[in-house]
Amino acid sequence: MTGACHKKCVPPHYKEPELSKGESVCLDRCVSKYLDIHERMGKKLTELSMQDEELMRKIQQGVGPS
Repeated sequence: MTGACHKKCVPPHYKEPELSKGESVCLDRCVSKYLDIHERMGKKLTELSMQDEELMRKIQQGVGPS
């Protein structure tokens, strides 16, 4: 995330020691999007994992998928 957002928002040749307002806003948005996607992916992976566990439980009980 750090490298991707830095590459996207901060030019490779620094002109000033501090971030400009535009760079700061870009970094804030980039990090926010990254964290949002990370959270969504985590929820989806948890959901899929729970479905897999349920399927495995049914198979072990001999019921099989319906």
